[in-house]
Amino acid sequence: MGEGQSRDVPETGAMFTRRLFTLVLVVQPQRVLLGMKKRGFGAGRWNGFGGKVQVGETIEEAARRELLEESGLTVDNLQKMGQITFEFVGNSELMEVHIFRTDSFHGEPTESDEMRPQWFQVDQVPFSHMWPDDVYWFPLLLQKKLFHGYFKFQGLDTILEYTLRQVEEV
Repeated sequence: MGEGQSRDVPETGAMFTRRLFTLVLVVQPQRVLLGMKKRGFGAGRWNGFGGKVQVGETIEEAARRELLEESGLTVDNLQKMGQITFEFVGNSELMEVHIFRTDSFHGEPTESDEMRPQWFQVDQVPFSHMWPDDVYWFPLLLQKKLFHGYFKFQGLDTILEYTLRQVEEV
């Protein structure tokens, strides 16, 4: 391939593997709970609570488990709001992230080894200290609109291309 050319999908089409992830946003009137990621992938950024889906658990079970592990909260209900696939140039793994919202929870947000929770007013969400894609889909989640998306990253900070659309169901 010549200089400046790129290939979105490997020639075989089979070189990408998909890993399932969850992300939960706790939303109350006029505020949202985010966690400062303290270690691992995404460290130093504010984010929702989530992680890998483990063998033998459903996506929703994983979302509930990760929220409890990272924030100390349990939830009555989760609304699935979106699904986004992330591609990172040079990585053969696609991240398929299932995004949930809840407004009903039990417990007090508690710091864990991985996350430090903090409430933010919805008009003061710290997008400059979050993943760059969040500014695109986060408003849809706050408006209770369902969405599907795809984001292709160069490194961790540069979005090369993306698609994002509202859908009727996720």
